[in-house]
Amino acid sequence: MPDTKKFIENLSGAGKCIGVLTSGGDAQGMNAAVRAVVRMGIYVGAKVYFIHEGYQGMVDGGDNIKEASWESVSSMLQVGGTVIGSARCKDFRTHEGRLHAALNLVQRGITNLCVIGGDGSLTGANLFREEWSGLLDELVQSGEISEEASQIHSALHIVGMVGSIDNDFCGTDMTIGTDSALHRIIEVVDAIMTTAQSHQRTFVLEVMGRHCGYLALVSALACGADWVLIPEMPPKDGWEEQMCYKLSENRADKKRLNIIIVAEGAIDQSNKPITTELIKDLVVRCLGFDTRVTILGHVQRGGTPSAFDRILASRMGVEAVLALLEASPGTPACVVSLCGNQAVRVPLMECVQMTQEVQKAMDEKRFEEAVRLRGSRCQCSSYSFNVAVLNVGAPAAGMNAAVRSAVRVGITEGHTMFAVSDGFEGFYKGQIKEIKWGDVGGWTGQGGSLLGTKRTLPAKHIDKIAEQMRIHNINALLVIGGFEAYLGLMELQAARSKHAELCVPMVMVPATVSNNIPGSDLSIGADTALNAITDTCDRIKQSASGTKRRVFIIETMGGYCGYLATVGGLAAGADAAYIYEEPFDIRELQSNVEHLTEKMKTSIQRGLVLRNENCSENYTTDFIYQLYNEEGKGVFDCRKNVLGHMQQGGAPSPFDRNFGTKIAAKAMQWISKKLKEFYREGRVFANTEDSACLLGMRRRALVFQPVVQLKDETDFVHRIPKEQWWLRLRPLMKILAKYKTSYDVSDSGQLEHIVRLRAKDISAI
Repeated sequence: MPDTKKFIENLSGAGKCIGVLTSGGDAQGMNAAVRAVVRMGIYVGAKVYFIHEGYQGMVDGGDNIKEASWESVSSMLQVGGTVIGSARCKDFRTHEGRLHAALNLVQRGITNLCVIGGDGSLTGANLFREEWSGLLDELVQSGEISEEASQIHSALHIVGMVGSIDNDFCGTDMTIGTDSALHRIIEVVDAIMTTAQSHQRTFVLEVMGRHCGYLALVSALACGADWVLIPEMPPKDGWEEQMCYKLSENRADKKRLNIIIVAEGAIDQSNKPITTELIKDLVVRCLGFDTRVTILGHVQRGGTPSAFDRILASRMGVEAVLALLEASPGTPACVVSLCGNQAVRVPLMECVQMTQEVQKAMDEKRFEEAVRLRGSRCQCSSYSFNVAVLNVGAPAAGMNAAVRSAVRVGITEGHTMFAVSDGFEGFYKGQIKEIKWGDVGGWTGQGGSLLGTKRTLPAKHIDKIAEQMRIHNINALLVIGGFEAYLGLMELQAARSKHAELCVPMVMVPATVSNNIPGSDLSIGADTALNAITDTCDRIKQSASGTKRRVFIIETMGGYCGYLATVGGLAAGADAAYIYEEPFDIRELQSNVEHLTEKMKTSIQRGLVLRNENCSENYTTDFIYQLYNEEGKGVFDCRKNVLGHMQQGGAPSPFDRNFGTKIAAKAMQWISKKLKEFYREGRVFANTEDSACLLGMRRRALVFQPVVQLKDETDFVHRIPKEQWWLRLRPLMKILAKYKTSYDVSDSGQLEHIVRLRAKDISAI
């Protein structure tokens, strides 16, 4: 290992006591965060305490503050809500209440707090930290603690994680629970759409979001709603007529249903609430449509957490412990946040202040300012060209959402959009036709590829593809797909010297369940596959509930890429995940069996082992199953399951719908910009390296990268990137499964000011 790396062994938690609490509202994924804090804390040698019932438990003390053990967080990962309880606490808002809380913490030696909650909970934690020395002085004067105890516990360190389904906290891209809430909303909307189509109905759905329209806006994108109303962007006067015209226009286009999504805090320009009943009465009165109202309510808070929330919460929980270990008396309280695909630490009060600025702007009717504080906005082009979009490679959930977004953004920007059926095979056969706005209606929630997709590469058919480009006057290409799409784009660019028709802007958007595309941390479809794996693992583990001890061997897809096995294992709480990227031998297999045998002798009754399909030619799923079965005799028995193509099927997750929509829209904006840049003397001619790009998520931002520059990053034989970010998560998975291993923290989050963070993020995009 390079000397520059900093490992967790250098950050000992010996002698430290960490308290973890969940406060305010509950959110799916909180338990995964608690589990990560407990296990990482114990791993580094600290004592970790549950503080039950949030701040109320801290004030009341007694049995509400209990030391946690490794086993006490078993089977928590898949449970929604918070098993350690959460409560609103009036007592903690008083000085006397905080004095009691300080005494209870000092008595147990707790000077490190991990607070999982919203802005109110985190603000309370920061106030507690600021008062800490004064509270200890009072306790010394009253004789409740000694002067020595006061000096030993002189500094209180606070690290926050935001648990809120509303995603209303500034300083992080996603809060714990948001993705799971979107899952609940989309499940309901998808179900409602079938009955609405049957009866030609209009449905008005109210989702949570008193002060933040994130859930409403993203769910509207994810299901292709006709209209959305959110508090940050009150509709302009006359919106009622505009909405009704839009609904009637859609019905005239043979659309059998209408979906209107309303955030519970939606308001008009005069700050008057826009309620679901108001909208229903409006539609019935003006259009006479059969209209029904559905208020989702606390359904959005319930259910099992999604794979994304489990992974996010686990990463954030570990990062929170690292932040507490590194804290010094002068370190400000921070929030562990997500920026793109990277963990960062942001000063807690900066986040709270910006969150409060958003609300103040809304209260004062400065809605554009509120939207600016929430995030950046985009510009459109006015140039008109012919743009073709095609899917290449294996189908991936979310492809259709990306195509829909590309088509509609392209049309909005004045382009004529063409759809190519069956990938490059359909391209050379001339299966190309114009695709219009209404043609992609309802595509967002559909799995697979409605355009059709094939693995055929273009090299052998370059002449015919160039001819079709000329016949249809194609000025730009958007390719959505997996590794074949990546190879295909390289082949098209290489053929530019022979075919001027290929000298047009080309961009690829990664879409594959394997997540094996160089130049991108994430691919469309991978999140849906992870949720399929996680849901199946949850059910398989539950099948052993109440039976004798059992270990399950699960085979995942991914080719030679171990992403699904590793990240799926992290989300499902696996004990091991075997992948091609980390070679293993019989000694490691034997060690894993012995490790599981030891765990099974305690209260743990279920084990889970994931195996990537191509991890080893000889150590097959059957071999590993037989080995575990034989070696575990007398302690546990074994079962195996090959998940197969169920990972590739099903409706896309909210993340994949949203990601596909955003990344395809950004790709179309890039195409518009490049078309304008390369338009000369009545034609488009693009022959530079940066005119054939892959659009990928790299750490914090979406980045356009010339495909020729990605060659050196690619293992073409095994169809994987040479370096893969998620390999850094493997030690984390092992730590949470109670293995002793080295954990590299050189890439852990660093404290950054929120203003700089936002400026850097926006400029990168």
